[in-house]
Amino acid sequence: MELLQIDVDADVVEERAGREHAACSRNVSRKQRNWERQVAAKKSRRKEEKQRRKHNREESGARAGSPQFTKRVMKAITKERLAEAQSTGPKLCVDLSMTDSMSDKEISRLAGQLRRLYGSNKKAARPFHVFLTDLREDSRLYRECLRMNDGFLNYTMDITEESCLDLFPAEAVVYLTPDADEALETVDADKVYVLGGLVDESIQKKLSFSRASELSVHTARLPIDEYMVKKDNAKNFHSKILAVNQVFDILSTFRRTGSWTQALQAWFPQAKGYVVAADDSQLPLGQTES
Repeated sequence: MELLQIDVDADVVEERAGREHAACSRNVSRKQRNWERQVAAKKSRRKEEKQRRKHNREESGARAGSPQFTKRVMKAITKERLAEAQSTGPKLCVDLSMTDSMSDKEISRLAGQLRRLYGSNKKAARPFHVFLTDLREDSRLYRECLRMNDGFLNYTMDITEESCLDLFPAEAVVYLTPDADEALETVDADKVYVLGGLVDESIQKKLSFSRASELSVHTARLPIDEYMVKKDNAKNFHSKILAVNQVFDILSTFRRTGSWTQALQAWFPQAKGYVVAADDSQLPLGQTES
């Protein structure tokens, strides 16, 4: 009987050890998968940052047929270029009327996107005249912009509590939303382009399109379907939803080059599951504004 009791106890211990080993293996596998996802995301971000730096170097090279300037002189040149854009540049508004539907995390991300948008506009050889509309001083976004973005109140852009229709006639406004039927063909100096101030995590569908419908203004989308195709990926993930600064970078690059192919190639994130079509075909575009 004593020997029998020992064998039973041994079986129980062995069974328990087997279960613990299986649970441990599952935990290890889960951690490994999480690690691999993090590594892939970091690689994607590094690749996008590399493309961004390359683009900035190209723009700097295009401007620098002239001798190197000191930082103070470059700052003065940038300020002058932005001031000129406020007089003669094409107008672009970021509609910030929808922030009440966002979480604090989304608000924080949007504040960061506005900082990057401003940074891109400062570096552009031909900047836009940028407006932040519907931005109330008592809003969470305003406070977050002050907290996160050094010198926010000194940005060379118009910050206002008014809406785009308080500032411009409805017939001049083109609201860019991924849900629009019509693809944007060119950037017209006589139009006012509006970007919806939303972020990727927003769970409400067609919010920017609904806002444009509420304003009764013309809508358009980036010509992603016309120039890009889906690529195979392990998660079968495909999205046309871009951050505000990414849409801005695409518009700015198209304005400089007149090529949607170049603009989308440079700034559309590969992690979204799309690549520029191999045939490099283009829409019958109009001329970009001078």
